[in-house]
Amino acid sequence: MKKTALLLILFVAGLNLTGCVLTKLVTVPMRVTGAVISVLPVVGNPMDETIDTAADVVDELPI
Repeated sequence: MKKTALLLILFVAGLNLTGCVLTKLVTVPMRVTGAVISVLPVVGNPMDETIDTAADVVDELPI
């Protein structure tokens, strides 16, 4: 009985991780990495823009 209840809880929790929350879990670390890289001279800003563009694409995914 306990295993069934645990599986049900995990399934419902998994359903709640779809959509915006799931993409934010992926894109927030991408954006933080881009912000850290942006302090590098010459190559930092273009790399940050590229990472930010990729994060925007992930945010638009219809999950």
